[in-house]
Amino acid sequence: MEMLRAGQTKDQILAQTGMVVGVRDANFTVNEGEIFVLMGLSGSGKSTLIRLLNRLVEPTHGQVLLGGQDVAAMSKKALIALRRKDLAMVFQSFALLPHLSVLQNTAFGLEVAGVDRKARERRAMEVLDQVGLRAFAQQMPAALSGGMQQRVGLARALAVDPSLMLMDEAFSALDPLKRTEMQELLLQLQKEQQRTIVFVSHDLDEAFHIGNRIAIMEGGRIVQIGTPAEILRNPSDAYVRAFFKGVDVKKYLLAQDVARSDETLLIHATADARADMAQAVAQLRERGQNHAFVMGEHGRWQGAVSLDGLLRGLESGSTSLQNWYLEGVAPVSASLSLNALMGRIVQQPVPLPVLDAQQRYLGAVTQTVLLQKMVDMDQQESRNE
Repeated sequence: MEMLRAGQTKDQILAQTGMVVGVRDANFTVNEGEIFVLMGLSGSGKSTLIRLLNRLVEPTHGQVLLGGQDVAAMSKKALIALRRKDLAMVFQSFALLPHLSVLQNTAFGLEVAGVDRKARERRAMEVLDQVGLRAFAQQMPAALSGGMQQRVGLARALAVDPSLMLMDEAFSALDPLKRTEMQELLLQLQKEQQRTIVFVSHDLDEAFHIGNRIAIMEGGRIVQIGTPAEILRNPSDAYVRAFFKGVDVKKYLLAQDVARSDETLLIHATADARADMAQAVAQLRERGQNHAFVMGEHGRWQGAVSLDGLLRGLESGSTSLQNWYLEGVAPVSASLSLNALMGRIVQQPVPLPVLDAQQRYLGAVTQTVLLQKMVDMDQQESRNE
């Protein structure tokens, strides 16, 4: 530790002492209900870090706080109780007990925790149903495919209803199709249950597909933490940029990453619709634009109107903005992929509103905005090379 504090490198310490610095200065917070991905090249420290969280590796220094409790300082008895109740781990190697059935493997953690047989088997059947293996409950692990065995490993972890799940390269031993299948299963379960998950991966596609946030590690250090879009837009150094060399980053971007909040005039509807229309006409003329969006309570998008429609509304004496909403202007989800967004934008002469899961307006996308974003990304890729 003194050598680290003096500024010596991992390689220098190894050469002088024969000791390996597995993780250093790793300060981060995992939010409740998120999938937090640790990624990096082999030897970067990601598997060591995830094992520090449940003390499969003893920390030399520092704290590991879980719900305010310092895991690093716990007694052996308290640590065992924590692992039984609040922590679960899914390994790359499946780690199933070959002499136990699928049901018994799934219920194993509950058995260790002292849960009676009927209760633990009932809970095990519930989670086997969630992962699609109820019909295989009495089979032995050897009779299952690799993908099915990993489902059993996932079910065993879920059975104890942990507050934190640790997944170390959990899907990397599977073939590409089974790996994708397990990723989709994990995302579906996460959508339903909102667990806190720390997931180790060395695969960029996997990390960007399942991760809410990603921590990239190098030489035992965390060099950048952010959402996939944040890391793509602003890689912190050459090491992070190297991850994206030759990678088509466009396939990882979503509608929320290109939406512009200042692109389209917003009309915040009041009780005086005619005053709203008159003010919107003046603002559209001033901005040289032809379309505006009408916003309701809590930032929710209501509809799109045109300058021509607003003028006709004023001339006709209309007292309702809603009568002049444009037909065929459908908002898109913030999670819509860039490729899908391209297909929508070419058919749409009106700016496309982008909404979050609560139907709140995030911004708009036009053909110009999308083209500019693609030019910026191409320039970024050229700089990375």
